[in-house]
Amino acid sequence: MALEMRDTCERCEVSLAVDGPAFICSFECSFCADCTGAMAATCPNCSGELVPRPRRKT
Repeated sequence: MALEMRDTCERCEVSLAVDGPAFICSFECSFCADCTGAMAATCPNCSGELVPRPRRKT
């Protein structure tokens, strides 16, 4: 099962490039680097840890 590579930050709605930096929790909530920093790398939805999202080779 592949991760859902969401294309926008759930907090500020900035575009997230598939090959760019993004952060994700275990429920696939996705955030940009700025929002992740502002939230102390904690998902506001599940309180889980936000970690760098893996990148797919194109």
